[in-house]
Amino acid sequence: QVQLVESGGGLVQAGGSLRLSCAASGPTSGSGSYAMAWFRQVAGKEREFVAAIRWRSGHIYYSDSVKGRFTISRDKPKLTVFLQMNSLQPEDTGVYYCAADPTIILSSLSDARQYSYWGQGSQVTVSS
Repeated sequence: QVQLVESGGGLVQAGGSLRLSCAASGPTSGSGSYAMAWFRQVAGKEREFVAAIRWRSGHIYYSDSVKGRFTISRDKPKLTVFLQMNSLQPEDTGVYYCAADPTIILSSLSDARQYSYWGQGSQVTVSS
């Protein structure tokens, strides 16, 4: 059973930056299909895709809403994925979740329903 533990998040003013971390433990896969991702959710809405990274190749994918402001990266030896968030805006407020799946295909990377493992969630609040 893969476990994902998130850290980071908090309160920041608009224009500021925050960094989220997600450490994986357990039987993580070295397959080419293994991916980790970040989603966010606000009350009453569905979980929204933010960014994803293929663990082995390092290929990266972003939602249009965060492209150019957020950066996803990984530390392979530490089994940790990061989300550096710059130029934060109030609409970025939400609970951010780390996700992982060993067999997810390219067309499903932005679909929260396709991920098998989830972190506990980290609150990010951006004040105007």
